[in-house]
Amino acid sequence: MFPTPQAADLPTASLIIGGESGQGGGAAHPHIYPGTARVTKEVRLATPADVDTAVAAARAAAPAWRAMNGDKRRDLFFKLATLCEANAQALGQLVTAENGSISMAAPYMAYDAAQKFRYFGGWADKIQGRTVATWGGPAHDYVAYEPYGVIGAIIPWNGPLFAVTMVIAPALAAGNTVVIKSPELAPFSVMGLAALFAEAGFPAGVVNVVTGAGDVGAAMVAHPGIDKIQFVGSGATAKKVLTSAADTLKLCGLELGGKSAVIVFADADLQEAAKRGLSGAVSANGQGCVNGTRLLVERSIYEPYLQMLGAMAGHVKVGDPMDPTTTMGPVISDVALARILGVTTQAQTEGARLVSGGARLGGDHADGYFMGLTVLADVEQGSTLAREEVFGPVLAVTPFDSEDEAIAIANGTEYGLGAYIHTSNLARAHTMAAAMDAGMVQVNGSGEGMTPCVPFGGMKQSGYGRLGGEAGLHEFLRVKNVWMNLSRPVAA
Repeated sequence: MFPTPQAADLPTASLIIGGESGQGGGAAHPHIYPGTARVTKEVRLATPADVDTAVAAARAAAPAWRAMNGDKRRDLFFKLATLCEANAQALGQLVTAENGSISMAAPYMAYDAAQKFRYFGGWADKIQGRTVATWGGPAHDYVAYEPYGVIGAIIPWNGPLFAVTMVIAPALAAGNTVVIKSPELAPFSVMGLAALFAEAGFPAGVVNVVTGAGDVGAAMVAHPGIDKIQFVGSGATAKKVLTSAADTLKLCGLELGGKSAVIVFADADLQEAAKRGLSGAVSANGQGCVNGTRLLVERSIYEPYLQMLGAMAGHVKVGDPMDPTTTMGPVISDVALARILGVTTQAQTEGARLVSGGARLGGDHADGYFMGLTVLADVEQGSTLAREEVFGPVLAVTPFDSEDEAIAIANGTEYGLGAYIHTSNLARAHTMAAAMDAGMVQVNGSGEGMTPCVPFGGMKQSGYGRLGGEAGLHEFLRVKNVWMNLSRPVAA
């Protein structure tokens, strides 16, 4: 039996609105720790009425935040980044407590947050317009980039701290205020981060948090006081978001699921490619939207690669997320675990060969939602496992014979979030990268290229819009054009 995080070590407030902490007006939701399936504490959820209050606070704070000089906003971001680093261990413990992320990696989320706040804080004093040459008479024309106003950020449970900073860092740098829905399944790290904004000196109402379930998200999407929604989550929920947003013609940015391919050629460093291929099941306990979970391997190295995967899988330590030597933790819930096990069983009935894992773990793991790292070989392109996002520690391995076949298999899914190519041939790397229907392509990598300075987002059913880089900043700026007639000049 592994230990359960103590309620006394977790945040007490479920709302932060207008700089004040409090409890939501909704039901008490028992938060369950995935490592032991035990309740850590009850969290009082927000209601649509709490959303109204949060939006009012964000709108009240918006004019002054927008008018604040960019250098002052920049300096606040830098203070916040320093606080994130100083509190990295504490924030990491909240990440582990809320969703079972391993303590070896959890503090990285706080350091990553610091990098995002520094990067986008650096943009706060550099948002510039441009002049446009016009014709038809003497005139002066310029383009201005302005904040939308209030951004609603709906955040998923699998990586709340990573996802929320990916959204609010550019949104705030652009001069917007925000209302954040912290997920009821994993509410704590967003609460912990929100407390640091006040410590850094951000004005009250610039950042507001409502912890809630689907009704709270629905209230945010429908709210006339929210100018844009940034949703991170599943495609099924995204369709509901878009349907609701249509009533107010509200803009939405969507970062959704994936079924990212890892393409391994015979000229790759096989051991390195196997290690990185395995990370698709290990990273975030297999619950990452951009994880490489479909391994496409050139046939001449297919069996040696499988042998390496199986051997490496046996060395992955699945266990107590609070143990610093654990390398993979549990999935989020019993429902998720049952669904994942069902997918792996179905895959074997469809002809897949089990290389490792495939079962729920017993013994010390029996009380939690633990599954062995699962590798399934000979997965057919049309099978359920090849097409649908599993969101668990499961890898599907398929052989290919040519570049064209690898491209067809990689792109033969409704998703288009990430793709990973392993080769030592530079020309092939460029050819394959150009052919991928994916918003992010990495060559000889497995995720480390997702830094704040580069754009990230999907194609097809993986969503649209970009977070990160200058493109991510412009997701939260709207364009205004101003034309001045110089034949009738305005007096000074």
